[in-house]
Amino acid sequence: MPRPPETAHVPPVPRVARFSPAQRRVHRATAALMLTCLATAAVLYLPSLSQLVGRRGMVRTVHEWAGLLLPVPLLLGLVSHHLRADLTRLNRFTAADRTWLRAVRHGSPHRPAGKFNAGQKLYAAFTAGAVLVLLGTGLLMWFTGLAPLAWRTGATFVHDWLATAVAVAVTGHIWMAARDPEARRGMRTGTVSRPWAAREHPDWTPDLTPGLTPDGAPDRT
Repeated sequence: MPRPPETAHVPPVPRVARFSPAQRRVHRATAALMLTCLATAAVLYLPSLSQLVGRRGMVRTVHEWAGLLLPVPLLLGLVSHHLRADLTRLNRFTAADRTWLRAVRHGSPHRPAGKFNAGQKLYAAFTAGAVLVLLGTGLLMWFTGLAPLAWRTGATFVHDWLATAVAVAVTGHIWMAARDPEARRGMRTGTVSRPWAAREHPDWTPDLTPGLTPDGAPDRT
């Protein structure tokens, strides 16, 4: 009887830790609240959606409370030193980040990046600033006694147009994530493949510790 062909053993792709459980929970909770804000805002401001959904008062209440709670996951997540370390990384714009932006503009494949590239840092900065402004203007619109009518009118204008800009930025963020399955896996499981890390974040790769599970040893970068 002939022996069955031996199946070649394919070694597993080495994986490295990228996000801790606390970081992933903060991201998921913030994403859920942000999408709730954008969806309810669309219902409130687009007549076709408003007529389709109805119950405008309930939609407004959900929108207001989702917006009020939007900073809460990040504030709670500050107990995690992993999250605090990543916030420090996101807050530092270096010469390598300027090189990354020039490379993107000129289509160059050489794009130096640490754990986060310049595009991710700019997105994080814009989103953080936008959430604070939206929260402030939203409170002026919610509690009408806080400011005179002229202020509330200006707050409404800023709130509406900034929310539109945020919707565009979030759509772009989702589109970029949809094009990168490994990045999504990193946010879902906490680990990414070493080849992906070496390609997308070459300046971060030397500091990685291989062989970690999603809930394993802490990221030492």
